[in-house]
Amino acid sequence: MSNNLLKGKKGIIFGALDEKSIAWKTAQKCFEAGAQIVLTNAPVALRMGEINKLAEQCGNAPVIGADVTNMDDLKNLFEKSIEHFGGKIDFILHSIGMSLNVRKGKHYTEMNYEWNQKTLDISAMSLHKVLRTAWDMDALNEGASVVALTYIAAQRVFPDYNEMADAKSLLESVTRMFGYYYGVKKKVRVNTISQSPTRTTAGSGVKGFDGFINYAEKMSPLGNASGEDCANYCVVMFSDLTRMVTMQNLFHDGGFSFTGVTQAVIEQMEK
Repeated sequence: MSNNLLKGKKGIIFGALDEKSIAWKTAQKCFEAGAQIVLTNAPVALRMGEINKLAEQCGNAPVIGADVTNMDDLKNLFEKSIEHFGGKIDFILHSIGMSLNVRKGKHYTEMNYEWNQKTLDISAMSLHKVLRTAWDMDALNEGASVVALTYIAAQRVFPDYNEMADAKSLLESVTRMFGYYYGVKKKVRVNTISQSPTRTTAGSGVKGFDGFINYAEKMSPLGNASGEDCANYCVVMFSDLTRMVTMQNLFHDGGFSFTGVTQAVIEQMEK
Protein backbone atom coordinates (compact mmCIF):
# COMPACT_ATOMS: atom_id res chain seq x y z
CA MET A 1 0.00 0.00 0.00
CA SER A 2 1.35 3.42 -0.94
CA ASN A 3 2.28 5.90 1.78
CA ASN A 4 2.74 8.65 -0.84
CA LEU A 5 6.11 9.51 0.72
CA LEU A 6 7.47 10.22 -2.76
CA LYS A 7 4.29 11.58 -4.32
CA GLY A 8 5.15 13.99 -7.14
CA LYS A 9 8.83 13.07 -7.16
CA LYS A 10 10.70 11.87 -10.23
CA GLY A 11 13.79 9.71 -10.19
CA ILE A 12 16.28 7.61 -12.13
CA ILE A 13 17.16 4.10 -10.96
CA PHE A 14 20.50 2.77 -12.17
CA GLY A 15 21.33 -0.94 -12.11
CA ALA A 16 18.12 -2.97 -11.85
CA LEU A 17 19.24 -6.30 -13.30
CA ASP A 18 16.70 -8.87 -12.08
CA GLU A 19 14.29 -9.52 -9.22
CA LYS A 20 17.17 -10.23 -6.81
CA SER A 21 18.76 -6.81 -7.24
CA ILE A 22 18.33 -4.05 -4.69
CA ALA A 23 17.77 -1.54 -7.50
CA TRP A 24 14.85 -3.64 -8.74
CA LYS A 25 13.25 -3.65 -5.29
CA THR A 26 13.94 0.05 -4.84
CA ALA A 27 12.20 0.88 -8.11
CA GLN A 28 9.14 -1.05 -6.95
CA LYS A 29 9.11 0.68 -3.56
CA CYS A 30 9.57 4.14 -5.09
CA PHE A 31 6.68 3.54 -7.46
CA GLU A 32 4.51 2.29 -4.57
CA ALA A 33 5.40 5.46 -2.65
CA GLY A 34 4.04 7.62 -5.47
CA ALA A 35 7.14 8.39 -7.54
CA GLN A 36 7.58 8.38 -11.29
CA ILE A 37 10.76 6.65 -12.41
CA VAL A 38 13.06 6.02 -15.33
CA LEU A 39 15.02 2.76 -15.40
CA THR A 40 18.51 2.52 -16.85
CA ASN A 41 21.27 -0.05 -17.17
CA ALA A 42 24.15 -0.92 -19.46
CA PRO A 43 23.15 -2.06 -22.95
CA VAL A 44 24.49 -5.58 -22.26
CA ALA A 45 22.23 -5.86 -19.20
CA LEU A 46 19.21 -4.58 -21.13
CA ARG A 47 19.61 -7.38 -23.66
CA MET A 48 18.66 -9.85 -20.93
CA GLY A 49 15.15 -8.41 -21.15
CA GLU A 50 14.34 -8.76 -17.45
CA ILE A 51 14.09 -5.03 -16.84
CA ASN A 52 11.07 -4.77 -19.11
CA LYS A 53 9.06 -6.75 -16.55
CA LEU A 54 9.99 -4.19 -13.92
CA ALA A 55 9.06 -1.33 -16.23
CA GLU A 56 5.55 -2.75 -16.60
CA GLN A 57 5.20 -3.07 -12.82
CA CYS A 58 6.23 0.57 -12.41
CA GLY A 59 3.61 2.20 -14.59
CA ASN A 60 5.30 1.37 -17.89
CA ALA A 61 8.39 3.33 -16.86
CA PRO A 62 10.78 4.19 -19.71
CA VAL A 63 13.89 2.03 -20.02
CA ILE A 64 16.86 4.01 -21.33
CA GLY A 65 20.16 2.27 -21.93
CA ALA A 66 23.34 4.03 -20.80
CA ASP A 67 26.97 3.08 -20.38
CA VAL A 68 27.80 4.87 -17.13
CA THR A 69 31.40 5.39 -18.22
CA ASN A 70 30.26 7.29 -21.32
CA MET A 71 29.40 10.96 -20.85
CA ASP A 72 27.40 11.14 -24.09
CA ASP A 73 25.24 8.22 -22.95
CA LEU A 74 24.63 9.91 -19.60
CA LYS A 75 23.73 13.21 -21.25
CA ASN A 76 21.23 11.39 -23.46
CA LEU A 77 19.79 9.63 -20.40
CA PHE A 78 19.20 12.89 -18.54
CA GLU A 79 17.81 14.67 -21.61
CA LYS A 80 15.28 11.90 -22.28
CA SER A 81 14.38 11.60 -18.59
CA ILE A 82 13.70 15.31 -18.24
CA GLU A 83 11.65 15.22 -21.44
CA HIS A 84 9.64 12.27 -20.12
CA PHE A 85 9.05 13.83 -16.72
CA GLY A 86 8.41 17.30 -18.04
CA GLY A 87 10.87 18.65 -15.50
CA LYS A 88 14.00 18.03 -13.49
CA ILE A 89 15.01 15.04 -11.37
CA ASP A 90 14.34 14.62 -7.63
CA PHE A 91 16.32 11.47 -6.85
CA ILE A 92 18.87 9.03 -8.23
CA LEU A 93 19.89 5.55 -7.13
CA HIS A 94 23.40 4.45 -8.15
CA SER A 95 23.44 0.67 -7.79
CA ILE A 96 26.39 -0.20 -10.00
CA GLY A 97 29.37 -2.45 -9.38
CA MET A 98 31.50 -4.74 -11.50
CA SER A 99 34.96 -6.20 -10.90
CA LEU A 100 36.89 -7.65 -13.79
CA ASN A 101 39.60 -9.07 -11.53
CA VAL A 102 37.02 -10.85 -9.39
CA ARG A 103 35.14 -12.07 -12.44
CA LYS A 104 38.32 -13.45 -13.99
CA GLY A 105 39.66 -14.98 -10.75
CA LYS A 106 42.65 -12.69 -10.25
CA HIS A 107 43.92 -12.50 -6.66
CA TYR A 108 44.30 -9.02 -5.14
CA THR A 109 48.08 -9.39 -4.99
CA GLU A 110 48.21 -10.32 -8.69
CA MET A 111 45.84 -7.65 -9.95
CA ASN A 112 45.60 -6.85 -13.64
CA TYR A 113 45.80 -3.06 -13.57
CA GLU A 114 44.04 -2.47 -16.88
CA TRP A 115 41.09 -4.45 -15.56
CA ASN A 116 41.36 -2.54 -12.29
CA GLN A 117 40.99 0.80 -14.08
CA LYS A 118 37.79 -0.44 -15.70
CA THR A 119 36.52 -1.68 -12.34
CA LEU A 120 37.13 1.69 -10.70
CA ASP A 121 35.58 3.53 -13.64
CA ILE A 122 32.42 1.42 -13.67
CA SER A 123 31.99 0.93 -9.92
CA ALA A 124 33.09 4.29 -8.51
CA MET A 125 33.96 7.05 -10.97
CA SER A 126 30.66 6.40 -12.70
CA LEU A 127 29.02 8.17 -9.75
CA HIS A 128 31.21 11.20 -10.40
CA LYS A 129 30.25 11.10 -14.09
CA VAL A 130 26.54 10.85 -13.25
CA LEU A 131 26.78 13.78 -10.83
CA ARG A 132 28.97 15.78 -13.22
CA THR A 133 26.48 15.30 -16.05
CA ALA A 134 23.58 16.35 -13.85
CA TRP A 135 25.64 19.33 -12.61
CA ASP A 136 26.54 20.53 -16.11
CA MET A 137 22.95 20.14 -17.32
CA ASP A 138 21.37 21.57 -14.15
CA ALA A 139 19.25 18.41 -14.22
CA LEU A 140 18.46 18.08 -10.50
CA ASN A 141 15.83 19.96 -8.56
CA GLU A 142 16.69 21.94 -5.44
CA GLY A 143 16.95 19.53 -2.51
CA ALA A 144 17.25 16.41 -4.68
CA SER A 145 18.69 13.22 -3.19
CA VAL A 146 21.33 10.88 -4.62
CA VAL A 147 22.09 7.50 -3.02
CA ALA A 148 24.85 5.06 -3.99
CA LEU A 149 25.11 1.52 -2.61
CA THR A 150 28.34 0.47 -0.92
CA TYR A 151 29.72 -2.16 1.47
CA ILE A 152 31.73 -2.18 4.70
CA ALA A 153 34.72 -3.67 2.86
CA ALA A 154 35.53 -0.02 2.13
CA GLN A 155 36.58 0.26 5.81
CA ARG A 156 37.52 -3.30 6.78
CA VAL A 157 39.38 -6.17 5.15
CA PHE A 158 37.26 -8.90 3.57
CA PRO A 159 39.94 -10.80 1.59
CA ASP A 160 37.77 -12.22 -1.17
CA TYR A 161 36.08 -8.88 -1.83
CA ASN A 162 39.26 -8.06 -3.70
CA GLU A 163 39.51 -4.81 -5.69
CA MET A 164 35.86 -3.98 -5.05
CA ALA A 165 36.95 -2.82 -1.60
CA ASP A 166 39.09 -0.15 -3.26
CA ALA A 167 36.25 0.75 -5.59
CA LYS A 168 33.81 1.20 -2.71
CA SER A 169 36.33 3.38 -0.85
CA LEU A 170 36.59 5.60 -3.90
CA LEU A 171 32.81 5.64 -4.31
CA GLU A 172 32.40 6.88 -0.74
CA SER A 173 35.04 9.58 -1.28
CA VAL A 174 33.25 10.83 -4.41
CA THR A 175 30.05 10.95 -2.35
CA ARG A 176 31.61 13.22 0.25
CA MET A 177 33.42 15.50 -2.20
CA PHE A 178 30.63 15.97 -4.73
CA GLY A 179 28.13 16.03 -1.88
CA TYR A 180 29.85 19.13 -0.52
CA TYR A 181 29.76 21.03 -3.81
CA TYR A 182 26.21 19.97 -4.67
CA GLY A 183 25.00 20.85 -1.18
CA VAL A 184 26.40 24.37 -1.46
CA LYS A 185 25.04 24.82 -4.98
CA LYS A 186 21.52 23.40 -4.76
CA LYS A 187 20.99 21.74 -1.37
CA VAL A 188 21.30 18.39 -3.17
CA ARG A 189 22.03 15.48 -0.81
CA VAL A 190 24.54 12.78 -1.76
CA ASN A 191 24.91 9.72 0.49
CA THR A 192 25.98 6.09 0.43
CA ILE A 193 24.15 3.21 2.07
CA SER A 194 26.43 0.45 3.34
CA GLN A 195 24.20 -2.59 3.02
CA SER A 196 24.46 -6.06 4.58
CA PRO A 197 25.75 -8.75 2.22
CA THR A 198 22.73 -9.49 0.06
CA ARG A 199 22.02 -12.40 -2.28
CA THR A 200 22.00 -10.53 -5.55
CA THR A 201 23.19 -11.86 -8.89
CA ALA A 202 26.23 -9.58 -8.77
CA GLY A 203 27.05 -10.22 -5.10
CA SER A 204 26.87 -13.98 -5.44
CA GLY A 205 29.84 -13.84 -7.82
CA VAL A 206 32.21 -13.02 -4.95
CA LYS A 207 34.23 -16.01 -3.73
CA GLY A 208 33.07 -17.22 -0.31
CA PHE A 209 29.89 -15.15 -0.48
CA ASP A 210 27.82 -17.67 1.48
CA GLY A 211 30.39 -17.41 4.26
CA PHE A 212 30.06 -13.61 4.19
CA ILE A 213 26.31 -13.86 4.65
CA ASN A 214 26.37 -16.50 7.37
CA TYR A 215 29.05 -14.69 9.37
CA ALA A 216 27.28 -11.33 9.07
CA GLU A 217 24.00 -12.92 10.19
CA LYS A 218 25.66 -14.19 13.37
CA MET A 219 27.46 -10.87 13.94
CA SER A 220 24.42 -8.63 13.53
CA PRO A 221 22.11 -8.08 16.53
CA LEU A 222 19.16 -7.57 14.17
CA GLY A 223 20.37 -10.05 11.58
CA ASN A 224 21.19 -9.15 7.98
CA ALA A 225 19.16 -6.42 6.31
CA SER A 226 17.33 -7.78 3.27
CA GLY A 227 17.24 -6.18 -0.16
CA GLU A 228 13.65 -5.13 0.49
CA ASP A 229 14.71 -3.49 3.78
CA CYS A 230 17.36 -1.55 1.86
CA ALA A 231 14.82 -0.48 -0.73
CA ASN A 232 12.61 0.94 2.02
CA TYR A 233 15.60 2.83 3.44
CA CYS A 234 16.29 4.29 -0.01
CA VAL A 235 12.71 5.56 -0.17
CA VAL A 236 13.23 7.37 3.14
CA MET A 237 16.50 8.86 1.86
CA PHE A 238 14.76 10.11 -1.28
CA SER A 239 11.96 11.68 0.74
CA ASP A 240 11.81 15.13 2.32
CA LEU A 241 12.16 13.53 5.77
CA THR A 242 15.95 13.37 5.30
CA ARG A 243 16.55 16.74 3.68
CA MET A 244 19.42 17.59 6.08
CA VAL A 245 21.34 14.33 5.66
CA THR A 246 24.24 14.49 3.23
CA MET A 247 27.83 13.30 2.65
CA GLN A 248 27.18 10.35 4.96
CA ASN A 249 28.00 6.66 4.73
CA LEU A 250 24.91 5.17 6.35
CA PHE A 251 25.30 1.63 7.67
CA HIS A 252 22.23 -0.48 6.99
CA ASP A 253 23.44 -3.81 8.30
CA GLY A 254 21.49 -4.88 11.38
CA GLY A 255 24.19 -3.50 13.69
CA PHE A 256 27.09 -5.48 12.17
CA SER A 257 29.28 -2.40 11.72
CA PHE A 258 29.38 -1.59 15.44
CA THR A 259 29.42 -5.07 16.94
CA GLY A 260 32.74 -6.45 18.21
CA VAL A 261 31.53 -10.00 18.74
CA THR A 262 28.27 -11.78 19.50
CA GLN A 263 27.44 -14.77 21.64
CA ALA A 264 26.48 -16.69 18.51
CA VAL A 265 29.95 -16.19 17.03
CA ILE A 266 31.65 -17.13 20.31
CA GLU A 267 29.63 -20.33 20.54
CA GLN A 268 30.46 -21.17 16.93
CA MET A 269 34.19 -20.70 17.59
CA GLU A 270 34.04 -22.88 20.71
CA LYS A 271 32.55 -25.85 18.87
